[in-house]
Amino acid sequence: MESRHLVFLLMSVALLLSGCSRAVVSDNSADAAEPVINPQVSRRDIREARIDSENFEVGAYFGYMSVEDFGSNSVYGAKLAYHVTESLFVEATYGETDTSQTSFEILSGGAPLLSDDDRRFRYYDASIGLNILPGEVFLGRDWAFNSALYLIGGVGNVEFAGDNYFTAVFGAGYRVLATDWLALNFSVRDHLFDTDLLGEEKTTHNIEFNLGLTAFF
Repeated sequence: MESRHLVFLLMSVALLLSGCSRAVVSDNSADAAEPVINPQVSRRDIREARIDSENFEVGAYFGYMSVEDFGSNSVYGAKLAYHVTESLFVEATYGETDTSQTSFEILSGGAPLLSDDDRRFRYYDASIGLNILPGEVFLGRDWAFNSALYLIGGVGNVEFAGDNYFTAVFGAGYRVLATDWLALNFSVRDHLFDTDLLGEEKTTHNIEFNLGLTAFF
């Protein structure tokens, strides 16, 4: 009698274990049919920025220039630049300004030292520029503009007082790209040349401040 009960108990345990095994297999099959990560990702439409890749820059400027011994007056000019790399560029400029009477002419009350045409100060320069601090300018939280601080140096020619002078040019500038093709430039330059116009040979420093707009093409 006890052996029949033992057989019945063993058969019940075997049937119970068989049912649990089928349930586990069924659950694993359901999980395998449905992947954890769904690879079907909807694509977004991305609009790429249209940035000009042209390397030529042309523009005009206006500012203030102090010609040593001949006062400070407004100056205007134009420039053309070619950007060889992101850091290096070459530039050609032309500018002119009118000069004032010297202190000697004003105090002596005599005849003017120069005619009106000879008082016109014209310069032509060829320079090499180096961008040293590229960065960005932020206007509020929503606007950012690319910018660069640069150094520039070169040589040129000055027409003044009926003569031509070989000139060395040194300076610095700051460029801000308002759009992908339009830039705002602020520049400070010193035009140096030797002259004996007032009777003594010396090197004159003629400092210029200008603000201009340039376009890339």
